[in-house]
Amino acid sequence: MKITHSKSQLLGIVSVFAMFIFSNGRTINSNNELIRAVNLGGWLVAEGWMKPSLFDSIPNKDFLDGVALQFKSVTTGKFLAAELGGGSIIVANRTSASGWETFRLWRINETSFHVRVFSKQFLEIESMGAKVVATSTDSETSGIFQIIRKSDDPSRVRIKAPNGLFLQAKTEDLVTADSNGNGQWGNNDPSVFEMTIGQGFQGEYQVTNGYGPLKAPKIMKDHWDTFIVEKDFSFIADSGLNAVRIPVGWWTAKDPTPPKPYVGGSLEVLDRAFLWAKKYNLKVILDLHAAPGSQNGFEHSSTRDGSVEWGQTDESIEESVRVIEFYTARYATNPSLYAVELINEPNAFGVSLSVLTKFYNDAYTVVRRHAPNAFVILSNRLSGEPKELFPLASGMKDVVIDVHYYNLFWDIFNDMTIDQNIDFIKTNRSAELQDITTSNGPLTFVGEWVAEWQVRGATKEDYQRFSEAQLQVWGQASFGWAYWSLKNINNNWSMDWMIKNGYINL
Repeated sequence: MKITHSKSQLLGIVSVFAMFIFSNGRTINSNNELIRAVNLGGWLVAEGWMKPSLFDSIPNKDFLDGVALQFKSVTTGKFLAAELGGGSIIVANRTSASGWETFRLWRINETSFHVRVFSKQFLEIESMGAKVVATSTDSETSGIFQIIRKSDDPSRVRIKAPNGLFLQAKTEDLVTADSNGNGQWGNNDPSVFEMTIGQGFQGEYQVTNGYGPLKAPKIMKDHWDTFIVEKDFSFIADSGLNAVRIPVGWWTAKDPTPPKPYVGGSLEVLDRAFLWAKKYNLKVILDLHAAPGSQNGFEHSSTRDGSVEWGQTDESIEESVRVIEFYTARYATNPSLYAVELINEPNAFGVSLSVLTKFYNDAYTVVRRHAPNAFVILSNRLSGEPKELFPLASGMKDVVIDVHYYNLFWDIFNDMTIDQNIDFIKTNRSAELQDITTSNGPLTFVGEWVAEWQVRGATKEDYQRFSEAQLQVWGQASFGWAYWSLKNINNNWSMDWMIKNGYINL
């Protein structure tokens, strides 16, 4: 049926539309199509679970930075513990092991370590005597420890102290470093401990520090040159995607001589990525995935030992702003730079909203200084409130809120069936996304999602239904979406594999 409009009616419609698209400082034009992107994860910010072979040749790789160790005395039958979690003596009187009984390594080389306790103090020997304590907050003054494993039973260890002698549990309440450690590893030797290896990390810090300054540069260059290559950008464009989200670390902004243990060369690779993006007409979302000190305590933010150190000092905030300014200024004239994500997944358990707000304000300002037309993406905090950034965003132009949706990582998904997973996307996730996607608020971006779940034995058709449900719902996001990730040894996490094998239909 043909419908006619008067000129005044058309002008009214145009005026209303214009009011909508310019609300909140945003402008929408024919070039601002919805983002359909893939993350280039595991490339410039290493993640061992995505490419385990990257870590295979590290010497003594059980003892990477941050690994959690627990030690049970063979004579007392109880675990070593940092009394009060730290700031006091070391005892050997705990019947079970938890936080205070866990010791994390700071690796110096393959045989030598600083040892950190629950409250972030370091193990050391008392200045007057041989008592073992955890009172120093400075790793450099705490002394160097070694862990000597029994040749035919690596779970049985001795711990060599900075004074050249070995720790021993003299009593449940007295641990000293004054044993010669020359016994027969028997159960009557107080210098022998049964070691349990717990949570570890395999991130950029671990891979570079694990290989060390002589081997790491070549290992990382080989990884950068082969994990993502030009033909991947061609494939992305041919698949119907229009953008890449590139996770980067803060150290790349310090290239060619980043602080130890990081190695130089990654900035050249990032430059290459921008050239490929331009060649294949792909937009780039530059994502600060790893900030100084780690903003979430996970390996994908290059944590050293699981601690959230970012935001604890003004310097970490200021350094991050400088990093954002460096990246933005460097790529501002490249037509592929479409958006800058100021930081990825800050953790509410460690990063306060006030600290994050200050950083977002300062970083937004430097992006606007160099790239006035780029979108600025604000990542919601992990475990934060969905709309907690809305007041901040209301005063910003071309701003986007990034949310990440996985049917993983929470117990609620453990026993869900195929249909329950799909229904959760269509009902719960759809409602969550609609709640934050408003006509007068910031744009919304599902910056990470994946067609993986806890279901076992699912068929190809099941995965197709699951991915299709997500594509439909994430299509409601007003900025777009990005799959995690292009490459991954785990096939369903690899969009490259999923597309080529027909599990996702774009």
